[in-house]
Amino acid sequence: MTRSGISKIDISQITEHLHIASRVKREHLEAILQLDPGLIISMIVQRRPPKALIAKGLEVLWLRTLDFPLIPIPLKTLKQGVEAALPVIQNGGRVLVFCEGGRHRSVAMASCILIGQGHSADEAMQLVSSKRNVADPYARHIQRQIRRFEAFWGSRLES
Repeated sequence: MTRSGISKIDISQITEHLHIASRVKREHLEAILQLDPGLIISMIVQRRPPKALIAKGLEVLWLRTLDFPLIPIPLKTLKQGVEAALPVIQNGGRVLVFCEGGRHRSVAMASCILIGQGHSADEAMQLVSSKRNVADPYARHIQRQIRRFEAFWGSRLES
């Protein structure tokens, strides 16, 4: 919290067009509007993204996802996020991905978006972890799904 009592949003720029944040709240609206994202992806299962984002005309994709080692992020969910993000990025827009702490689910999605752009899983995880201190793409349950997505995405392109 800042002195004014308004919490500061924790956003990390991964690339010119890809950002990761911890949970987005209503009081973060002005900072998000300044970022001007073409797409916001929420990876939080239990909390709906703030209605204020939609009210301001921002495109929000809510991918209800758990961060639990025994319940991996479904490849279908990662694919849905990547397929929504790539056209935004290809048209010069920004994508903001967030989850509760900006450590696992959003990091997995951002890594998969980078894979969708042609990076390897190793390159994607290294880039994300180098740009966001709290990012942990190497957590076993997260890294496993990133690598599975890489294999899925590659096989999809070969067929």
